Amino acid sequence: MSNLRTANRYAEALMITAEELHVLKDVSDDFIVLQRIINESHEFQLFLKSPILKKEKKQQVFETTFGKAIQPLMLKFLSLLVEKRREDILLSIIGAFFRLQDETLGIVNVHVKAAAELSAQQIAQLEQRFEAYSKKKVRVDVSLDPKLIGGFIARIGDTMFDGSVKRQLELLRKRFAEEITVA
Repeated sequence: MSNLRTANRYAEALMITAEELHVLKDVSDDFIVLQRIINESHEFQLFLKSPILKKEKKQQVFETTFGKAIQPLMLKFLSLLVEKRREDILLSIIGAFFRLQDETLGIVNVHVKAAAELSAQQIAQLEQRFEAYSKKKVRVDVSLDPKLIGGFIARIGDTMFDGSVKRQLELLRKRFAEEITVA
């Protein structure tokens, strides 16, 4: 079984359990913290992937490090991952969990690459337009792309919206070429 499928199964099982126990928000908050720790700490990444460390040692590290700081359900979940030797895919499980949570809440992520910093008003306009397009609540993630001359490129799932100056110039050049060949 691929790690992606395995991560999805663990994430789904945790989400169902968290919903039943009414601790979904707390589990989500714990995952945000864990995701940040994993992304920022190379040592923690090595710890998770180490096949040399014994299960008991890893469980002890989780208990002492996170003990009372995280939801008891989350601590049990981490212990289960260690027991099943799946702690190395924790980051994939976190990603799958957030995708499932967004799907459940009807939220779609829009990734926008812009040539320049967007104002709060421009971001609000993008949210409004993409909510009308997708008929769902939108979360906009903006990043700067110095390769763009101007405008932006937005992606929702597999759909791309190219509002860049480069694309507009390409369309204009194509239209002129068509008019010249027709005339």
